[in-house]
Amino acid sequence: MSRRIARSLLRAAFTLLMVAILNFVLFRIVPGDPSALLLGGARNAVTAEQIGAQRERWGLDRPLVPDQALEYLSATLRGDLGYSFKFRGRRVGDLVLERLPATVALVGVAQIIAIVCGVMLGIYAGWRRGGAVDHVATGVSLALYSTPSFWLGMLLVWIFSTALGWLPGYGAYSPGSASGSLDRLVDYARHLVLPASTVALGLMGQYVLVARAAMSDVVAEDYMVTARAKGLTGGQMLMRHAFRNAMLPVVTLITLNLGYVVAGAITVESVFAWPGIGGLTVEALNARDYPVLQGIFLLLGASIVTANLIADITYGILDPRVRQ
Repeated sequence: MSRRIARSLLRAAFTLLMVAILNFVLFRIVPGDPSALLLGGARNAVTAEQIGAQRERWGLDRPLVPDQALEYLSATLRGDLGYSFKFRGRRVGDLVLERLPATVALVGVAQIIAIVCGVMLGIYAGWRRGGAVDHVATGVSLALYSTPSFWLGMLLVWIFSTALGWLPGYGAYSPGSASGSLDRLVDYARHLVLPASTVALGLMGQYVLVARAAMSDVVAEDYMVTARAKGLTGGQMLMRHAFRNAMLPVVTLITLNLGYVVAGAITVESVFAWPGIGGLTVEALNARDYPVLQGIFLLLGASIVTANLIADITYGILDPRVRQ
């Protein structure tokens, strides 16, 4: 088991290195020159010498390979993600940490709701195949899974914010809310309801479908027939044999989705003007802000690699055959 974990750690480290290299190359091949942003976008109002000075100040005049590449990898290993172009020299790490709590709150709450409701509903639908719950859950889950998140978000805003006026549909706080007060926390929770519901409904469709398919396969296995022949009750068969085996593919989906928590739902954050990582990504993309984009995508890559590592280890715990 320890050797298997060690191999998984080595693979994860190598993958992170490849992600860092790809991260550097990816944002250097896209069209556009960040020096225009550094000069306020008024490129026709400045001289070539001023543009060159800005490029030299930020190290953009040096060769990509090996100078900029080695400096980027060295700084990344030290935890230095560089400085933002758009935000006038602010540290990328500070910008990401500033936006990260809002994204974790949004997608984290949505993931918890989707996992609990989606997995339980999918397991029950697969255990009672062909019943009314199975048909309704499968149909609704397919509809939710195929619905674009931005469209679902706009629909919820129109119903619950515009038409009914029950919930706010924009931002994280209402104007004038007092900092540090209980009312501000309640206001934040009210603003969180619609975007979190949008993400949760989309994820729930995935969890229901995968959990139902896994449970349907498990129910048809020979060991389930043997368990029934031994006189085990339905509840005993479900908890002792079916549930644990059905969770194997579900664990993969859960861990992979958890890996995207730090990236957030970019489209959902755009619809609700939620001040998270998704909004920061859109701003950095529009501004060709390489350091910020590199920091965000490196964080995303690291979270996905970590999620895969957790899934690999969890597989070994759930299924002894994987440990061989």
